[in-house]
Amino acid sequence: MPRQQPAAQRPVRRRSYDQFCATARALDSVGDRWTLLIVRELLAGPRRYTDLHADLPGVSTDVLASRLKDMEQGGLAVRRRLPPPAAASVYELTERGHGLLPVLAALADWGAPALTERRPTDAVRAHWFALPLLRALTGLTQQGVLEVRLEEGEFHVRTGGGAAVESEGGPYGFGPAPRPDARITLDAELCLELGRGGTTLAEAVKDGRVEVTGEGPLAAELRGGG
Repeated sequence: MPRQQPAAQRPVRRRSYDQFCATARALDSVGDRWTLLIVRELLAGPRRYTDLHADLPGVSTDVLASRLKDMEQGGLAVRRRLPPPAAASVYELTERGHGLLPVLAALADWGAPALTERRPTDAVRAHWFALPLLRALTGLTQQGVLEVRLEEGEFHVRTGGGAAVESEGGPYGFGPAPRPDARITLDAELCLELGRGGTTLAEAVKDGRVEVTGEGPLAAELRGGG
């Protein structure tokens, strides 16, 4: 009778649709509950496990650990130890993981009409509005860091040559927030409207729904002078 392989040494078999289809293969990797939301949290750079857990209200520690392990095995994320003074372990997206940005943006577009009003049980984080806002910022030509201020908090976006969520806190995701070249202040509802294409950033600035502060080329372009 063959010896049974110890559990720790057995190869992990992930669930699969077992379909020779690109969509099915993609869902084999990211179709589990919470996986795409973890990707959303990692778009702005490395995050510690505790930070991920804090910004994913409702996920259990066991499920989060399991999803992160699956993402490592699937080549979507890596875990590494930062050198002192940080001396912490962080998770970050691989190039393949970052390739999910347009997928998340498309899902945000599709799901935006369902955000009619906030339910009493809904959690909210300011950076969750970055994805719908990116579309409105992709037309900016001036390169720089744009600080976006909402009542719920703030986040940063890098502009010029497209738009991307900027890492909050230095090259390792820690330390002070990036120094912005310009700042816009608006509300979450307008972020969603801009993402849906219901208005343009230029129109929102002109009618006073977006407040622009700062000097320099990026601020000038936001005010319509660049």
